[in-house]
Amino acid sequence: MIYLVEDDNSIRELVAYTLHSAGLLAEGFEKPSAFWDAMENEIPSLILLDVMLPEEDGISILKKIRASAKTKKVPVILLTAKGSEYDKVMGLDSGADDYVAKPFGMMELLARVKALLRRTEGEPEVAEHVLGELCVSQSRHEVTVGGNEVILTLKEFELLNLLLENRGRVMTRDQLLNSIWGYGFDGENRTIDVHIRTLRQKLGSCGQYIETVRGIGYKIGGNQ
Repeated sequence: MIYLVEDDNSIRELVAYTLHSAGLLAEGFEKPSAFWDAMENEIPSLILLDVMLPEEDGISILKKIRASAKTKKVPVILLTAKGSEYDKVMGLDSGADDYVAKPFGMMELLARVKALLRRTEGEPEVAEHVLGELCVSQSRHEVTVGGNEVILTLKEFELLNLLLENRGRVMTRDQLLNSIWGYGFDGENRTIDVHIRTLRQKLGSCGQYIETVRGIGYKIGGNQ
């Protein structure tokens, strides 16, 4: 179980959705008081903690977590305001294991969460995605088609991985944008379409696996 303490509803719901989509159990809390109540019943495997919160700030919460014998070893990732060096330094000095600056991409956050879980729980490396002649390895950041390596940009790689992780499920353009470019992204609304087109071209014969769902978004079918 992963606990998320974040008072912004849209961010909290998006992070929870991303974690659930990756097969991770997660529960979000708007206020620290609700978080502390939950801690009485279950100690999570990891905590995502916003710094700016009502009732009590994240640094204060972190210090309490580290001061308790029951929770001092629970890994904590701080969610800090963009460019707030003070929050980052204070957080790390207070015992945070990692921090992610806002606005952040969901794929980046998910990668940080999985990496920290692997270090603290010995979670195995993410298995390769294999679909027909397409093989994608997240740990090696490698894509091959028919045994031949395909060079992708970071965003193309993240986009392909997200579609494969949600195989058979339609992902809307907004979900893809929020997960990869971050909830604060304000670029062109055709960004996803352009990246999908380039991704299909680079994948050659395997590009057909990426299906367009008219008026909604994209998916990688579950029948191949």
